[in-house]
Amino acid sequence: MLAILNYRAGNLTSVKRALDHEGIPCRITDDADILARSRGIIFPGVGAAGSAMKNLRENGLDTLLKDLISRGKPMLGICLGCQIILDESMENSASTLSILSGSCLRFDHELLDEHGDPINIPHMGWNSVKLVRECELFRDVPQEAEFYFVHSYYPEPRSDLLIGLTSYGRDFCSVFGRPGLWAMQFHPEKSGRPGLKILNNFYRYCMNI
Repeated sequence: MLAILNYRAGNLTSVKRALDHEGIPCRITDDADILARSRGIIFPGVGAAGSAMKNLRENGLDTLLKDLISRGKPMLGICLGCQIILDESMENSASTLSILSGSCLRFDHELLDEHGDPINIPHMGWNSVKLVRECELFRDVPQEAEFYFVHSYYPEPRSDLLIGLTSYGRDFCSVFGRPGLWAMQFHPEKSGRPGLKILNNFYRYCMNI
């Protein structure tokens, strides 16, 4: 079973719906025992970094996540869950989880799109991911696949953690991590077949370790 971390940050039911569609057993939970017994954790989220960290700390989920990951529990961070596993976020000047090294930055309103026009913030819509190194979550995902994004901030992890880049006014990190601990700025649960394939690949990894 996969555990979908419940820390009152939204987007939980859409992740569960996608996993249910694929026949992947899952449960939305903040229960420490269930999280510990799960084969892997999905760490989703929609909202602001400051309030998300407040919710995590109030429930002791910040220290629990760090402990589980230190003991090898696989985790997939999505959108806000991707951003706040880093050290800090420009959003709310928040100190975040420091599970992986890096910062979360805001798109500069002076950035221009491919037509020379100012980009819209938030970045909302479909875009591709260019892998800079292999990642098993993208196994059998077409290179030309596009994924659904909605965000005003983006992760900037330590360079050796970078997996994928997306272009929006500039090239920004859209996928990062290491085996067993991945994070992606886009929403795989809202990205059609390519996104569902990523979720299946994560589940398969969790079941095979």
